[in-house]
Amino acid sequence: MIHKISAGHLTQDKIEEIILNDYKLELSEETRQRIIHCREYLDNKVATSKEPIYGVTTGFGSLCKISIGEDQLAQLQINLMMSHACGTGDRVPNDIVKIMTLLKVQSLSYGYSGCKLDTVERLIDFFNNDIYPVVYMQGSVGASGDLVPLAHLCLPLVGLGEVEYKGEVMSGAEIHRRMGWEPVKLGSKEGLALLNGTQNMSAFAVWSLIHAKRLTNIADVIAAMSLEAYDGRREPFNLAVHMVRPHQGQIATAAHMNELLKGSELIEQPKVNVQDPYSFRCIPQVHGAVKDTLSYVKSIVDIEINATTDNPTVCPDDDLIISAGNFHGEPIAMPMDFLAIAMCELSNISERRTYKLVSGTRGLPSFLVAKPGLNSGFMIPQYTAASIVSQSKTLCMPSSADSIPTSQGQEDHVSMGANAGTKLYRVIQNTERVLAIELFNAAQALEFRRPLKSSPIIERVHAEYRKVVPFIENDEVMYPHIARSVDFLRHFPVEK
Repeated sequence: MIHKISAGHLTQDKIEEIILNDYKLELSEETRQRIIHCREYLDNKVATSKEPIYGVTTGFGSLCKISIGEDQLAQLQINLMMSHACGTGDRVPNDIVKIMTLLKVQSLSYGYSGCKLDTVERLIDFFNNDIYPVVYMQGSVGASGDLVPLAHLCLPLVGLGEVEYKGEVMSGAEIHRRMGWEPVKLGSKEGLALLNGTQNMSAFAVWSLIHAKRLTNIADVIAAMSLEAYDGRREPFNLAVHMVRPHQGQIATAAHMNELLKGSELIEQPKVNVQDPYSFRCIPQVHGAVKDTLSYVKSIVDIEINATTDNPTVCPDDDLIISAGNFHGEPIAMPMDFLAIAMCELSNISERRTYKLVSGTRGLPSFLVAKPGLNSGFMIPQYTAASIVSQSKTLCMPSSADSIPTSQGQEDHVSMGANAGTKLYRVIQNTERVLAIELFNAAQALEFRRPLKSSPIIERVHAEYRKVVPFIENDEVMYPHIARSVDFLRHFPVEK
């Protein structure tokens, strides 16, 4: 399948579809003409302008006062890319690198960056052939965009850096040899167009939104199973309660919980307990707040991925080349910090439900085994969940609250948005693991309510889960079951 890059709106749902279904990219004819038009305008401007143009005929950052001769403009761009490739730490996962590549192509396609057509098309070649530049997690302060990770993303275009292709890491020169390509010859401003921009931050944001959407839905299903296993009450999900405090996420969560519990024998049983603990009673309020946060962050990131974020901005129709600050990551740094807090809370309340299930109350055996004492049962999975949640809490210090000046003070306020993105990535992973542990416990606890049944939806999920994780009769090695629980959450199509 082909996705045509055009001026049309690129949604996060479309990005997910492109990545999951292995779409190939292709520039529309209109897009090709915009790119060519902008480049021709820039070349003419360089040839005729008597004034220095930042990043085009000058150095970068605090070196902006140094003019560069016409015969050195191409070397200036290569030097920029080489000197800025200073990443370190873990590699950015390939699926996020692929989103980065797509977003960089999209940003360059608007015709405000001055890139040559063949440069954009080589990025598309990389995307279409599953060539993943080796990019590192650490190095970007999110100010002039993502200079360091984007340098690593784009170095292979000119035959430098490294890529992964069919599971093998090789040099940028080697991938060109294997594919029968010539490395791209950069023109003036192109290195700056490739390195400036927020595509690294945005890729982490898009990846996180895709997975956060999945996890917020899954969290409701797991919470419903836990509620049933804990002999909880249905009154907290009565929509009359939520219409007098009408937050959309809260209402949606309550409605979802009612749907999940429909047809349950367990929920219809007379209840001894008048109230449930907050981790059960306040599922709509907490899960709902997470959903509302997700909606807000999605709206901000949606703007970002449809924007031109490099510098300077080339506006051919206005006869302007403007050096400004569209590369600054603040607009998405703060929302990513916000989403990290929300996803941490989703894991926080999940761990509390897990704790209640193993606490030996409401007719459930201590640590969810028939013979506690001889068996520790589910004592330690809750420890693991507590440890993970605690780590996520420490990751919730907002990266966007910090700024360290760079480039001799020229770049004196930075967003730290890339750090917000990598932290959010870790919190998303942590939340998935905590929810998997809750499911591990909830499925075990539900067995002690037999022969009564939960709802058809919950019973179907339970039956599918039992195909990969068994009921635990006596102590056994637990970590493989947790790993399979995580894998189950990634692949099982939970009801909406």
